[in-house]
Amino acid sequence: MSILIDRDQGISSPALVPAEVELARDHSRGELTIGLINNMPDPALKATERQFMKLLQAAAGPRRIRFHCFSLPSVMRSPEAKWHVESEYSDLSDLKRQKFDGLIVTGAEPVAPELEQEPYWRDLTDLIDWARTNTRSTIWSCLAAHAAVLHLDRIERQRLPAKCHGIFDCDAVTNDSLTRGAPAPLRISHSRLNEVRERDLAQAGYQVLTRSALAGVDIFVRQYASRFVFLQGHPEYDALSLQREYLRDIGRFLAREREAYPHLPVSYFDAATEERLARFEKCARHQRHPALTNELPALNLRADIAAGSAAAVLFRNWLHDLAADTKAPLLAR
Repeated sequence: MSILIDRDQGISSPALVPAEVELARDHSRGELTIGLINNMPDPALKATERQFMKLLQAAAGPRRIRFHCFSLPSVMRSPEAKWHVESEYSDLSDLKRQKFDGLIVTGAEPVAPELEQEPYWRDLTDLIDWARTNTRSTIWSCLAAHAAVLHLDRIERQRLPAKCHGIFDCDAVTNDSLTRGAPAPLRISHSRLNEVRERDLAQAGYQVLTRSALAGVDIFVRQYASRFVFLQGHPEYDALSLQREYLRDIGRFLAREREAYPHLPVSYFDAATEERLARFEKCARHQRHPALTNELPALNLRADIAAGSAAAVLFRNWLHDLAADTKAPLLAR
């Protein structure tokens, strides 16, 4: 899939983008070419496309973004999701035949106990090596960030005692163009079972840009020929993303597909909703049956979550840095 994202163009789905947006590169308007390697699990596949397209459109200002979607072919997919990828996405082999200013690489749902045992490990590490010298900057999100630092510097992720799930206040700990003008604190969604630790990153030469007292490291960077930006969180998440994940995990518990009942997302639901969900949890533990999902209470989010505001600033700064760097040649192609 290749589309042109313009400030004045409404985009709801890649399949609905008219063919005439395929125009020649327009350097006079600061056009940038961005690739999304979308490896998210099937239920989040299309939502992730929309979130990043909407985010880039909001962040682009007057710039045009030529946006390409890819997915690692070794990520396990249902027939429906596989059809969507094959019909709507560009083939990954096209990646190395084009020039990209930036890449965004998402995580994937773990299916193996160790990252190096994942079926997509070889494809992902090949991508990491290629991106080091063939992009101006690449963003590695969540599991992709953990995989990249493991491949590059043998930094092992650590299992958390409980899932890090919710919206966390993150503080900038150094001056960097990526966080210029960002709100203080940045409110960032996190959803992960593992972490990489700050002391391990510092010892290997990474620079931490933002951290949370509760969630740990948030954004960190490393300069190669390409500037690698690593996100342990999900700034692209919309307001309801964490709710969808929480309800999915409740459904899996009731269907006996997971043993532990999910913890409430941190700083996400309002107080009245948290009370209703606590009562539902007691009932679910006593009457564990999939039909109980029909009795879930009404859910209301906190009024102050400000979903997406931090992401808009971060991605606006990222695109600005890419545009400022377009006159400088890459060290290697």
